[in-house]
Amino acid sequence: MGTIGCTKIKKIKQLCALAALFIMSSCHTQRLFVGDAMSNASAQEVFAKQAQIIQPDDKITLSIWDHEELSIGSLFGIYNSNEVYGKWVLVNDAGKVMLPKIGAVKLGGLTISQATDTLTIIYSRLIVNPVIVLKVLNREVTVLGEVKSPGTLQLEKEYTNLVEVLGRVGGTEYYADARIVKVIRGKDESKKEYSLDLTKLSTIEKENIWLQGGDVVYFPPFKRKTLQKESGTLVPLAAILSSIAIFLTLVK
Repeated sequence: MGTIGCTKIKKIKQLCALAALFIMSSCHTQRLFVGDAMSNASAQEVFAKQAQIIQPDDKITLSIWDHEELSIGSLFGIYNSNEVYGKWVLVNDAGKVMLPKIGAVKLGGLTISQATDTLTIIYSRLIVNPVIVLKVLNREVTVLGEVKSPGTLQLEKEYTNLVEVLGRVGGTEYYADARIVKVIRGKDESKKEYSLDLTKLSTIEKENIWLQGGDVVYFPPFKRKTLQKESGTLVPLAAILSSIAIFLTLVK
């Protein structure tokens, strides 16, 4: 065989090696979040049941029974109080909201219960025995990864646990890896990431993983999901590489 033929064969072999390397590297699964796992004890502490605090940029509705003129997005009125319809007031950077008749009131840093008590005292100066319902519309949890219906869920209750949220997204998919479920909590400098091994938690313990508004929950896939999805491509390529290898053996 001539020098030119040998050179071509060497180039074909190099291309085959590069192709095989590319195939193997494409099987690597990239994870969205990376972090250290937590112990079950610390998980129970971090995700303990606690009232959420009203914060800047929260959207507040105020319902006062039989006083539509004092209400904002009233549950007792004939109009829809949904966030989409704009019947709410925004908590400013100072934690204050502007309310009918009483003006600016600082609610930031208070729980819903504390804020309701505060407004009840203030509005008692204007009306007798006010019945007040205060709600925060934009408390949400985002669920991503291997679940039936990933997306953003509104937290309608004061306390919502992981089991409830998982039920609202339809449960996990077949490939969900429950050993490394990630929860991202907080914003900017206060943002922290936690890793939960749900396979080591009992049903009661799972029901005591309480979420807060702004949490992001990610259910990662098992590595084998990527391999099985790519198998349809890998098999034909492997056959081509085998044919080339046989051809090179025969022409030596």
